[in-house]
Amino acid sequence: MFVLPSVSCGNDSKGGGSGYMYSLTLLRNPRTLDPQNADDASSLTVIKNMFSGLLETDRKGNISCCNAVSYDVSEDGLEYTFYLREDNYWFYDMNKNDVIEQGEFFPVVAADYAFALKRLLDPEMHSPYAKDFTCIQHGELINNGELALELAGVTAISDYVLKINLDYPCAEFPQLLASPAAYPCNEKFFNATKGRYGLDDESVMSNGAFFMRQWFYDPYGHNNILYMKKNEINENEKYEISPTFLSFDILGSEENIRQQFKEEGTACFTSYNCSGYNPEKYSISSSRAVTLGLVFNPEDKTYSDLNLRKALSLSIDRNALSKQLSSDVSAAYGIIPPAVNLFGRSYRELSSDSQFDVYNVTDAKSYLEKAKFEIGKRSVESTKILVNSAVVNSGALHVISQTWQDTLGIYIGIEDVTNDEFYDRIESGDYSIALYPIKGRTSSGLSFIRAFEETDCLTEYYGGQTCGNDILKCPTAAGLVDAYSDAEREVLAEFGFIPILYKNCYLIADADNEEIYYDAFSGAVDYRRAKNYS
Repeated sequence: MFVLPSVSCGNDSKGGGSGYMYSLTLLRNPRTLDPQNADDASSLTVIKNMFSGLLETDRKGNISCCNAVSYDVSEDGLEYTFYLREDNYWFYDMNKNDVIEQGEFFPVVAADYAFALKRLLDPEMHSPYAKDFTCIQHGELINNGELALELAGVTAISDYVLKINLDYPCAEFPQLLASPAAYPCNEKFFNATKGRYGLDDESVMSNGAFFMRQWFYDPYGHNNILYMKKNEINENEKYEISPTFLSFDILGSEENIRQQFKEEGTACFTSYNCSGYNPEKYSISSSRAVTLGLVFNPEDKTYSDLNLRKALSLSIDRNALSKQLSSDVSAAYGIIPPAVNLFGRSYRELSSDSQFDVYNVTDAKSYLEKAKFEIGKRSVESTKILVNSAVVNSGALHVISQTWQDTLGIYIGIEDVTNDEFYDRIESGDYSIALYPIKGRTSSGLSFIRAFEETDCLTEYYGGQTCGNDILKCPTAAGLVDAYSDAEREVLAEFGFIPILYKNCYLIADADNEEIYYDAFSGAVDYRRAKNYS
């Protein structure tokens, strides 16, 4: 996560920048506020401000305790024992009077974490995060439906001691436990929602900085809102909660969000694009957290040819391309972008992606001749690259297109489309080549590698390999650098994804505010410590 300036409106009732009501926006209605299921930015923003977990990640990617006071790891790396805080509470405002009263709050205990982690593995739940937690003892067999859920290696030893056993040492495990997927879930409350858990304001309960006051959404109406209030029962000397209220308008497009921000009706917003915002007036912070690369439609008999894909890849001079790029992007050789951190440093500093440079014009021409023979044509017919204009300016591709024309004699144009049209056409197969953005669900390199096992247009040439599981089975933190690099190398060897650009994500805010944290991977924005000094 990355520290970014914040914006707020209201009066400073406490001093020191605290005590504000923040007017904010969400892009579309949260799909669910169930941490074990949510994977869209709107849901994860609310969840981040409403729940908290055993561990958390700081702005440099380091892991620290949150609701765990401390934890031990056995010498063989197979057993984790967590000692929980006794001052973290569930709160549910039963009478809706905004007052924390006896009977409305009770401690978060080890059984709540055990229930949440078992839910993740339940095959009937279809959690998007289940595969990453199959390192838990018997996790893979349980998730495949071959063993009972009760046999998962997660045990509440007492109210404040949790033991987790693994099938194998997993250096990624603390990172996974810092993600929202590992936030606690109270079994009694979950069952009381009768299948509605996380779907409305009556079916969520907070153990974090804010509690849900109101959530109203009418897909055919206006004035859709989600309103949260400070959860004072969970404020302590370590975790000060600065704002008093978070008031979200739920809007249907980024254009609407930008307009509301322009009219100074909201605090801040996130975007792929910061053009038009004066850095002297606004605080514009960026994180290079997206990788864009070429993907090929397997139904296109010409451009699905392996030798043609190799020819296109080997003829891209990324070193020359770098000199023609704006600050918004940089040339990509690998899959995992620079914003992914290990040991407090960018992974790309620890494992330079130039090791994946395959630029070789002579070999590219040789592969092109082989491709022509295989497809039975003397020349390669032209096509266009499908580009999501909401994510990236296609200018860099014009440079590459000209190189292909000069070097290989192939003309490949550019077709810019809207975000909705881009994904509709990817899903329907209406493309030959597309510039596809990969954005991990979490700040881990594992999340980017998992995309090649889970995203249809990325799995086409990947052959169902399991590099992600190889990363999970990496036993040491130091070994993760090599594990990530090996996984990148294995995926790139298929030439089904040709990296082109690393792209910035932005948070745009007024300049007189501090301490909003923006997770550019999940898209979640954390307002727990936000302060305004206007």
